[in-house]
Amino acid sequence: MRSDHGKRRAAAFLDRDGVLNVDHGYTHKPEHLDWIDGAPAAVRLLNEAGYYVFVITNQSGVARGYYKETAVQQFHAHMQDALRAQGAHIDAFYYCPHHPDGTVKELAVRCRCRKPEPGMLEQAAREWPIDPGRSFLIATRTTTWPPPPRSK
Repeated sequence: MRSDHGKRRAAAFLDRDGVLNVDHGYTHKPEHLDWIDGAPAAVRLLNEAGYYVFVITNQSGVARGYYKETAVQQFHAHMQDALRAQGAHIDAFYYCPHHPDGTVKELAVRCRCRKPEPGMLEQAAREWPIDPGRSFLIATRTTTWPPPPRSK
């Protein structure tokens, strides 16, 4: 869905649970999608204002074995469909399936993509022509944007 190749645009990075949808605790089933009041309209306004809109979300339920990554992807597809019905859209969804205390061995790691680390933001910046100086993040917990420069 990437567009405007080369033309840098401001981006709105939105946490998912607690910012866009009600956090029911490990929310992953489409039937449990309850929007925060005004969230779809806010996404539509950001779209209309020319912002890229990205979701960044920790999904430790995958590492804990509560649900599979396919459930996260299906939930995001359901969110996208519901937003499109209201004239809005998310440009891309980024999620971290890791957690150091996970029970799924290959996902029970410390990583750079788990918030508050900036890995998901860095990935979006590699994949999209984002203007970091005009971008912002709304999250329920602290995440650093723009990411600090990487040492070589």
